[in-house]
Amino acid sequence: MGTSSPAMRAGAVAVALLVAGLVVCAEAAVAAALPRFAEAPEYRNGEGCPAAAAAAGVCDPGLVHIAMTLDAHYLRGSMAAVYSLLKHASCPESLFFHFLAAAEGGGGSVGEGELRRAVAASFPSLRFEIYSFRAEAVAGLISASVRAALESPLNYARNHLADLLPRCVPRAIYLDSDVLAVDDVRRLWETRLPAAAVVAAPEYCHANFSRYFTPAFWSDPELGPRVFAGRRRPPCYFNTGVMVIDLRRWRAGNYRQRIERWMEIQKEKRIYELGSLPPFLLVFAGEVEAVDHRWNQHGLGGDNVHGSCRPLHDGPVSLMHWSGKGKPWDRLDAGKPCPLDHTWKSYDLYISGDDGAAASPASWPALSSTWPVFSW
Repeated sequence: MGTSSPAMRAGAVAVALLVAGLVVCAEAAVAAALPRFAEAPEYRNGEGCPAAAAAAGVCDPGLVHIAMTLDAHYLRGSMAAVYSLLKHASCPESLFFHFLAAAEGGGGSVGEGELRRAVAASFPSLRFEIYSFRAEAVAGLISASVRAALESPLNYARNHLADLLPRCVPRAIYLDSDVLAVDDVRRLWETRLPAAAVVAAPEYCHANFSRYFTPAFWSDPELGPRVFAGRRRPPCYFNTGVMVIDLRRWRAGNYRQRIERWMEIQKEKRIYELGSLPPFLLVFAGEVEAVDHRWNQHGLGGDNVHGSCRPLHDGPVSLMHWSGKGKPWDRLDAGKPCPLDHTWKSYDLYISGDDGAAASPASWPALSSTWPVFSW
C-alpha cells in the first residue's frame, strides 16, 4: 500500500472538517427549531400518597397515567400543561406522562430525542415516555377540515393510544396540549367507569348536536338518527380534548377500527366538516360516562375561524381548555391577549429569544394554593 501525499492528507482533513461542520450545523438547526424553556420547580408527594413500586416501572398500580401529543408547534402549550398538572397534584411523583410524537421522517419537524431532552431539561424528575406515531397509519383516512391544523395526523394519534401504551396500563387520561389544570388531576383519574362505558368526559347536551354533521348525514336513510338508536342515553356533544379512557375495554371492543370505519365513510359521503371529533361522536355519543363540566371549561380559544376571546362559563373550574383557533401563547406574543390568557401565562416556561435568560418559575409571583372558583 502506498503512502499518501501531503496534499492528499490535507484534502482528507478538509473533508473531515466539512463533514463535522455540517453535522454541527444540522444539530444547531434542530435545536433552533425547538423553543427554549426554563426549569420548573420540583414538586414532591404529600402525605397519604401511594408508595412507589420502583421495580414495577410504568406498570406500578399507584400511577396516574396522562397521555398527550408532543410536537414543536404546540410544545409551549404542552410544557405549561405539564407544569400545571404537577403544581396542583397532591401526588405529583405518581403522575406518569405518555407523550405521542410524530415519527422522524413521518411529519415530525424535530426528532424524538430532541423532544425528550427538552422535556427532561424542564422537568428533571418527571416520569414519562415518548411513543413514535407514524403518519401513514392515518394519512389515507384524513379528510379536509374547516381548519388546516385539524388535519394534522397527530390529531388522530389518540385513536391509537391502546395500541401504543404498554398493556399493563389499565386506563389513561387523554389531554390536549392547550389545557391548564387548576385542580388535582387524581380526582379526574378516579372517575368511575361502569361496565358499559369505555370513555368518560364532560358532556354538553345543550349544544346543537345536529350541527356536527352535514345535511347529507341526517338525510341518509342508513345514517342520521338511526346511527344513535339503542344507545344508553340520547347522544350529546362532548369534547375529545379531555377524556378518561379504559384502554382494556377499548382494545376488547376494537374501537380504533370502529372510528376508522367512520373515517372511511366520510371519504365516500362527506358526513361532517370538522377533523377528528365527529368520528368519536359517531362511536361514543350516548355511551359516554358523564364527568363534571369543571374538568373541561373549553372554548377559550374562540371558534375555528376567528379565535376570538371568550369568558368562562358559570360554575367551578378544575381544567381550562383553549380549544378553538386562538392559542394563548400566540395571542400573548402578538400583544393581543385575552383576559384569561394571563392566567395561562403564569405557567408559561418559555424563554423568549429576546430575553437571553428567563427568571426561574420559583421567582415568579406566587399563585394561590387554593385556586379561586371562576364563574363562566
